[in-house]
Order: sequence, then structure tokens, then C-alpha cells
Amino acid sequence: MRRYRATVAYDGTRYCGFQRQVSSQPTIQSELEQALGRVAGSEVLVTGAGRTDSGVHARGQIISFNLDWLHGEQALLRAINANLPADIALHAVLEAPPDFHPRFDARRRAYQYYIYNRPTRSPLHRLYSWHVHRPLDLQAMNAAATHLTGVHDFATFGQPPQGNSTVREIFRARWRGDGECLVFEVEGNAFLYRMVRSIVGSLRAVGHGEWSVDDFVAAFMATDRSRAAPTAPPHGLVLVSVYFD
Repeated sequence: MRRYRATVAYDGTRYCGFQRQVSSQPTIQSELEQALGRVAGSEVLVTGAGRTDSGVHARGQIISFNLDWLHGEQALLRAINANLPADIALHAVLEAPPDFHPRFDARRRAYQYYIYNRPTRSPLHRLYSWHVHRPLDLQAMNAAATHLTGVHDFATFGQPPQGNSTVREIFRARWRGDGECLVFEVEGNAFLYRMVRSIVGSLRAVGHGEWSVDDFVAAFMATDRSRAAPTAPPHGLVLVSVYFD
């Protein structure tokens, strides 16, 4: 039995998040396990680096699984992709050390959030960005985002998926323009449940002038979930990459 790691991309639109749930709810994990089960002829369990929410997308999710396979990594990649639906694809498969764990071994995770900031909606962007029709002040949003970097208590912006600690380290947080969209790029050692979307919702309040930068910092430092602005919708969020030593 060999251990493998794989890079997965998916459109999360029709899925109830990454993590397997009840059998009646489609999830990324359940689709991957079904595809691997068909390749292996037996049950194969998948572990992911991050439990993305319902409707969230990924370009660089990392998974691991154990499998008896004798035909090489590229043949395994082709076999798995042939059994996956069109909105999920593996981009790479590599043999991994027996003790590799994509969640516990990860050192950094990077996300991007897309806002389509135009007066009228775009049908071509509707599944992959948040349509915000009023102009946003990118400079003010970036001024607020600089306060996120470092080790902080992020309780205002989310809840821990496990345990009680809400302290996380953010290495990078910035907005940039990308054609018709504004993109929030954030990289950290780990994230709370809905943390990125909550941060984006509060930065949107700064961009609209509803909050000052000082208001954002005060809400952040309060470590009080009720102080956050409304959370951004899931479909603008993409898990871009996961980094390991």
C-alpha cells in the first residue's frame, strides 16, 4: 500500500463544501472517494488540507490517500480524472512519505477572494465573484488590510474548526486590481471557520466608507464575533495553494 498526495482543483458551486457529510449531500471529498474507489475496486479514504465551505472553489487543494497501484503516477492521474465529474480535476499526483498528512503538515495556506466591482452584474462572473455595484476605495481597503499581518487573535472574524484558539499568523494580506475584478490575496499558517470571507465583508465596509480604517482596527481588536460586518458570500473565494516544508 502506497501513500499519495495530489493537487486538486474544483468548482464548488454545486457542492456542500469539501468535507464528506450525509450521503444525500454532494461534497468534494465524497466525489474523490467514489472516483478512487472505482479505480481501486475497494474503499479509499481521502484527507484534505482544508475544509472549504459550501460554494467555495479551489485551484490548489492538497489531498492524501493510500492505494495499491503499480502503473506509475501519470497513469494514476489519468485514471482518477477519468472517473471524476467535469467540475473536479486532479492536476498532479505524487508518491508521498507514509506519514504525510496534508492538514497537519501544511505550513501556509493561500486564498484569493474576487469582487466584481462594476455598476451592472456580469453573467460570466456570477459564479466566481461577489458583485459589488458601488465603487470601492482600494487604497482604504489596503490600509486596513495591513493591520491583519502578524500573529493576532482573529476571534472577530471566525470560529476555530477545532479546539478553542483563535490566534493565527497572517503573512500577507493585500488587495489588487485584476481586470474587471478586485482580488484580495491572503496567506496564513491556518484560518478560522469563515475567516477570509468575514475579513472581506468588513474590508468591503471600509471600501464603501461605512467604516474608517480605525473602525476596522477597533472591531478587529475587540475579538468579538458580533463586531464584524456581514460576511462575504462563498462563491468569490478560492483556495489557491497549500505550502509544505
